[in-house]
Amino acid sequence: MDSEFNWGEAMANIIDGKKISSEIKSELADRVKELKNKGVSICLCVIQVGDDPASSVYVRNKKKGCELIGIESVSYELPENTTQKELLDLIDRLNNDDKINGILVQLPLPSHIDENAVIERISPLKDVDGFHPVSVGNLCIGRPGFVSCTPAGIIELLLRSNIDIQGKECVVLGRSNIVGKPMSILMLRQNATVTIAHSKTSNLKEVCKRADILIVAIGKSRFVNSEYVKDGAVVIDVGINRNDDGKLCGDVDYDDVFEKCSYITPVPGGVGPMTIAMLLKNCVESANLQGKI
Repeated sequence: MDSEFNWGEAMANIIDGKKISSEIKSELADRVKELKNKGVSICLCVIQVGDDPASSVYVRNKKKGCELIGIESVSYELPENTTQKELLDLIDRLNNDDKINGILVQLPLPSHIDENAVIERISPLKDVDGFHPVSVGNLCIGRPGFVSCTPAGIIELLLRSNIDIQGKECVVLGRSNIVGKPMSILMLRQNATVTIAHSKTSNLKEVCKRADILIVAIGKSRFVNSEYVKDGAVVIDVGINRNDDGKLCGDVDYDDVFEKCSYITPVPGGVGPMTIAMLLKNCVESANLQGKI
C-alpha cells in the first residue's frame, strides 16, 4: 500500500489483522531460534482462576501461540474458590522463579479476588500484559517496559499498513486502562494529535468526525455509524460483541461505515489476532528487560 494516500478519498481497504499477526509470529519464531542458539529460553506462565468459557478459549489460544513461535508455556488452572492469598502466594513463587519470563493472570477474576492487588503483585519485569502501574508509568514517560498488548497491536496494524500517523488527528473513543488510555499515549509517541472521547463527551459525533484515525473501544455493539466518520478516515474497531443473531461484531457498524473510510479493521480478524501476537512479542522482549541477553 502507498504510504501517501489521499485522506479525503474513501478507498475502503481492509486491514487484515490475521495476516499481519502471522507475519509478526514468523518474525518472533526466528528471534526465538536466535535466542535458543545463545542458550536463552523463554517461558510464559498463564494462570486461570475458574472455568469461564471465554477465558478458557483465550488461554488455549495463548498456549498455541507459544507453541507456534517456539517458546515454553506452563499453566495453572485454579478452581473458582481459590483464595486471594493462594493466588498471590503463587505469583510470589513465579516472580522468584528464574525459568519464568512472563506471568499472565487471565481476567476477569472471580468477584472475591481484587484484580488490582493481583496485577500489582506481578513483577514489572514479568508483567507481559503491561498492566502493572510501573509498566503504565514507564509507558507514560517513555522508558523501556511492557506495553498493553491491544494498543501495541493497533500501532503495528497502522505502521505495517503504511498508514502515516505523524501529524494526523486521532480520536480514541474509550478511556479504559487497558485500551483507551495507553492507546492515546502510543499515538502521541507516533506524533499524532490525540483526543480521548467517552460517554460524557459533548457533541460526540462532531468530535469523532474530526478524526483522520478513529479508534473505537467502547464496548457497545455497532455504536459508531457513518455519521461519526469523516470521508477517508482510518477506522480501527477494538470492540468484540455479539449481535442479535449471536454473530461477532464490533463497536463500529462495519457495513454502514465501510464505503466512507479509507482503511478499516473487520471484526473478527482485525485487532483481535494482534493482541496475542503482541503478548508473544512481550514474552520474547522479556529476555532483554530481565538482562538475559
